Amino acid sequence: MCRIVIIGGVAAGPKVAARARRLMPDAEITIIERGRLISYAGCGMPFYVGGQVKDFNQLFATSYGVIRDEHYFMNEKGVKVLTRTEAKAIDRQKKEVTIVNLDTGETGTIPYDKLVLATGSTPFVPPIPGLDLKGVHRLNHPDDARKIVEQLDGVNEAVIVGAGLIGMEAMEALLRRKIFVSVVELKEQILPGVLDPDLAAVLAFRLEEEGVEFHLGRKVMRLEGDEEGRVCRVVTDGGTLDAQMVIVAVGVRPNVELARAAGLTIGETGAIAVNEYLQTSDPDIYAVGDCVENLHLVSGRKVYIPLASTANRQGRVAGDNLAGRKSRFKGVLGTSVLKVSGWNVGRTGLGEQQARELGYDVLTALNATHDRTHYYPGHDNLLIKLVVDKKSRKLLGAQAIGGGDVIKRIDVVATALYFGASVDDLFDVDLGYAPPFNTPIDPVQHGANIARNKADGLARTISARELMEKLERGDDFVLLDVRTPEQYAYRHIEDERVMLVTLGDLRRRIEEIPRDKEIVTLCALGVRAYEAMRILTGAGFKDVKFLEGGLQAWPYELE
Repeated sequence: MCRIVIIGGVAAGPKVAARARRLMPDAEITIIERGRLISYAGCGMPFYVGGQVKDFNQLFATSYGVIRDEHYFMNEKGVKVLTRTEAKAIDRQKKEVTIVNLDTGETGTIPYDKLVLATGSTPFVPPIPGLDLKGVHRLNHPDDARKIVEQLDGVNEAVIVGAGLIGMEAMEALLRRKIFVSVVELKEQILPGVLDPDLAAVLAFRLEEEGVEFHLGRKVMRLEGDEEGRVCRVVTDGGTLDAQMVIVAVGVRPNVELARAAGLTIGETGAIAVNEYLQTSDPDIYAVGDCVENLHLVSGRKVYIPLASTANRQGRVAGDNLAGRKSRFKGVLGTSVLKVSGWNVGRTGLGEQQARELGYDVLTALNATHDRTHYYPGHDNLLIKLVVDKKSRKLLGAQAIGGGDVIKRIDVVATALYFGASVDDLFDVDLGYAPPFNTPIDPVQHGANIARNKADGLARTISARELMEKLERGDDFVLLDVRTPEQYAYRHIEDERVMLVTLGDLRRRIEEIPRDKEIVTLCALGVRAYEAMRILTGAGFKDVKFLEGGLQAWPYELE
């Protein structure tokens, strides 16, 4: 009989146990968990804070309503779970784990044949004075979520420290509670680990239009409290913000202390090194989830990207290997998605700057479009960015934001990336179409066509940032708006260099366009602007570009 011991009982650990039990009916399986809660839905916590999840216990329940506690694991899985029990040391020679009961102080040892480390991660605690004030929270554990909800009464203003995934989800949750939210981020953009600066700027601009206040490139110096010891202010290097609640969300660090003390190899990212079978440097010890580093499938580099999806997939692979099935975990693409204030956000693969730093000759394509046919009720906008290696035309990554169905496009690109597809391959994929679901050519395939046109020299573009820099420098050029007068009147760039010529009139009025100046065409989404660029190019104009993504990708004020 094989004795399997799993250290960690949140996500990856229980998945290992469940898979191993199905494959090894006679194995003795024990989970050691230092907390009192196990197998909880950590990704559901922001939705509990926001009120979409009404019952706290739903974070621990199966789809059929049974609470996942020690009794559930023993009765349904045949797995013994020791909660409030901490693994203190691993003796690899004796193959046993030293444990201590955190409630009684009683110590003991548990022998193993195979050991699995699923020790997860710990929130990074920045050195900010005042973190111990009342009303200061993190959002990394169900107890955090419950405390936040219990203290929401009377909170009208809150500050989120950190604009990463957790910070933005916390922001969304508080917005749903009708709380005014300010977000402070050390870097110059929101979602720095998810979006490139161009898409991040668009998203931040749209969220600010909805009432969120961002303080980017700002460092929190200290938190200040009132006479009762409750937080009331956040002091940054750029000013002071009032706050009745503060949520600190500045990332996590892998829990590797137990592995390091046992002499296991720690990887270059600071997480536990594992092979494709998820074995550590000791072949009888596996590691899974947020405590391990992974291979990036595009860059070939080691990365630390802690995600629940990765943890669960690794749990199954490790369970297979414990049973001798030799399953491989090939690596990750860092595919991440979230929903924030009605905006869907996703990324997969490499970002533009990442790709450049790795030495790729980068070409990007930005497609502003609708997620379904424009005449079908309920369609919404998408902004999709593809990152491509110009020489090989190979896909490197994608990012997208919008109110429409962003996530299925990210999943399509993730699939293409896994199989090493080019932008030409992406266009050739036979995707489904009907007006309730899609456009005749899927938006991500339109993005591929933009990339192909740019690679072939048919499309010459300028980004929103580059255009704004030209405007601010006072460059002598023509900004040719090819929308209708009604669309122009609704919102437009106010500048003396703007010339309004509707696309349908362009051929008739082409002699009005100066041939001795640079021409930048623009429209709402970029499609008409591209058409105008091709018309002008065909008529002999030498220096014509179009605003990629149109005004949908414009993160600046309009008149």
